[in-house]
Amino acid sequence: MQLTQELELYPDTTVTQMLFQRVQNAKELRQKAVEGRINGALINPTMVLSPFQVMVAANKAVHLQTTGKMKTRTFNSEIIFSLSPTNNISESFKRFGISDGDDSVLVVLVHKKDDPPSLSDVADMVDGQQIPAEDVSSLSDTVKIRKMYKIPPQEDKCGSLLDAVVCRMAAKDVM
Repeated sequence: MQLTQELELYPDTTVTQMLFQRVQNAKELRQKAVEGRINGALINPTMVLSPFQVMVAANKAVHLQTTGKMKTRTFNSEIIFSLSPTNNISESFKRFGISDGDDSVLVVLVHKKDDPPSLSDVADMVDGQQIPAEDVSSLSDTVKIRKMYKIPPQEDKCGSLLDAVVCRMAAKDVM
C-alpha cells in the first residue's frame, strides 16, 4: 500500500508515502501534526499528480535542511512548502497542506534507511481507508493544479502536466 523510495542524492534517506481516502478525522490529524505528534507531512492529495512530485519536494527539503537553508520552521512544513510554485509560506500550507474538512490525505514520512518509522502507528491515527500511494493521481484535481501553477493549455504540446508542475516547483527559488 505504501510507497517507499530512496533519495538518489541522499542514499541513506528514504521517503515513505501513505495515501488515505474517506478520511473522517482530518481536523484531528492536522492538530497532531501541528503539535508534532505525527512526524510526517500531511498533504492534500488533490494537489498532487504523482508520487514523483512528492519525491522532488522531499528531496528539496532534505537538501535545504542539510545546507541549513530551510525557509520554514520544521522539516515537514518544508516538504509542503517545496510543493508550492510560490514563496508565500501561508499560501503553500493552505493549498498543499490538509484542511479540517478534507476527506483524503497523503502522509509523507522521511527517515533514515536504518531507522524506519512505525507505519502501523501512523496508519492507526488515520480514520480512513488506505489505498496504494501510486493511485494518488485518481484523487488529483487537475483544474486546481493548472490554476495554482498557472499552466496554460498550450504547454501540453511540449510536455506533460507533471513536467510543467515539477519545473515550476524547481524554478520558484530563482524567480
